[in-house]
Amino acid sequence: MESRATAATHTVTNQPPEITGRDAFADDLPLREAVARHARPELREGIAAELSVLGRDAGSAEWRRAGERADAHPPEPRTHDRFGHRIDEVEFHPDWHRLLGRAVEGGLTDAWNRPDGHLRRAAGFHVWTRVEAGHGCPLSMTHAAVPALRADREIAAFWEPLLTSRRYDPGLRPAGEKAGVLAGMGMTEKQGGSDVRSGTTRAEPIPGGEGLYALTGHKWFCSAPMSDLFLVLAHAPGGLSCFLLPRVLPDGTRNAFRIQRLKTKLGNRANASSEVEFDGTTVARLVGEEGRGVATIIGMVSATRLDCVTGSASLMREALTRAVHHTAHREAFGGRLVDKPLMRNVLADLALESEAATALAMRLAAAYDRAEAGDAAERHLLRIALPAAKYRVTKVCTPMVAEALECLGGNGYVEESGMPRLLREAPVNSIWEGSGNVQALDVLRALQREPGALNALLSELGRASGADHRFDAAIKELLTELSDLEGMEGRARRPAERIALLLQGSLLVRYAPPAVADAFCASRLGGEGGGAFGTLPGGVDTRS
Repeated sequence: MESRATAATHTVTNQPPEITGRDAFADDLPLREAVARHARPELREGIAAELSVLGRDAGSAEWRRAGERADAHPPEPRTHDRFGHRIDEVEFHPDWHRLLGRAVEGGLTDAWNRPDGHLRRAAGFHVWTRVEAGHGCPLSMTHAAVPALRADREIAAFWEPLLTSRRYDPGLRPAGEKAGVLAGMGMTEKQGGSDVRSGTTRAEPIPGGEGLYALTGHKWFCSAPMSDLFLVLAHAPGGLSCFLLPRVLPDGTRNAFRIQRLKTKLGNRANASSEVEFDGTTVARLVGEEGRGVATIIGMVSATRLDCVTGSASLMREALTRAVHHTAHREAFGGRLVDKPLMRNVLADLALESEAATALAMRLAAAYDRAEAGDAAERHLLRIALPAAKYRVTKVCTPMVAEALECLGGNGYVEESGMPRLLREAPVNSIWEGSGNVQALDVLRALQREPGALNALLSELGRASGADHRFDAAIKELLTELSDLEGMEGRARRPAERIALLLQGSLLVRYAPPAVADAFCASRLGGEGGGAFGTLPGGVDTRS
């Protein structure tokens, strides 16, 4: 038996309790306020109730452990069966399927045909990503495939109801036999990442097969390879084109989709990212026109970029929550850590970043709904605001999560805290769908080629003018910088960052408590903050 003296040395004190049993939506005040702000009045109560059901699951011990297990047991490739037949499958942990099932049931692939559909889906994606981010990849691609497929009415009529279904139906079978499907995409190749036109995959028309082509080539990054269909780019006789590649053909035979290996990644470990080969017998159907491949997929790219912003905002919120929880229950130097002035400065700075990211993500989701309804100004706003938000929010996510981890000290560096998983995940959204330079250059293209984009941006920012002198001065500085767009390519990151910060500042000035708006404008727009988190200037109400 353990002696009384030995037992006394193992008494645990000054450690926080488990952070479970909470409603991840109800506890997220900035998210709740943003949803209420943008939702139609008659829908607010129903949307909030729907999100709270998801939020209670997201905050439960059961689902959080499922997320941990899915991440701890990465998928495994099964290229052949035991008899040597090629099967090209990937085996996932059971919790991966549980997570996907709950997400699909919760509407995270169903946005395009519901009132306020993008807003409620983005809010749900924000809530549910906090459980485990990896399975967000197939959710995002399935959601984003819809606008690309709408380039062909016949294709959309068949696939869209399956893509937006609330039923998760795993397994490789003909799509016509399934209650719901998932989509993936394969755009990049070994010799070119964001430069998709440099790909070498070829598409040859199949004689007698209307709209059908045979593909030969490879894809260097193809995530979620057990999805039912993939959108891929290949060079057809008429130029770079978009194709729909089903994993299983209508007659039940498996398409030639050769999984060469799975990537071993920094994070995003629950999700399978693969390299695949098309051997000349791979069958795909043309979507849109030959030579219009990039134009066809642009809607998919735009939708997944918004998910990158929302996913990063979710990671920030989870990191912040864990940091505040720890410091609120941890004592040091004669008091709670959360009450120490310098720690409060750090936490307040992290909270600013989190709230600003959430506010901007939900504003963009609302813009999607309005643009879908025919609002040209909102469509122009998305054209410039989305790449700017993708640039700024996803890029600041990694240092923000790292600072939150440090709030836990050595405890945060240990896997059991959950913080290392968040830190490993943080960089992916900055890389996915075009890294920082791609986003900054896209902002520059919008400024140079689409006057409506700048007008929409200035109209949005103008709604907050006159409320804070630092905000107003920052707008003038931006306009001065944009007065000469020639030769800006080498410094395109700066206007992209300033546009995103001004959009965030506009939202906080209009809707956040005065202490929040004041601290953000002082530190992010007025030059009164430092280069690291926890350097808010004196006079900021950090306790609020």
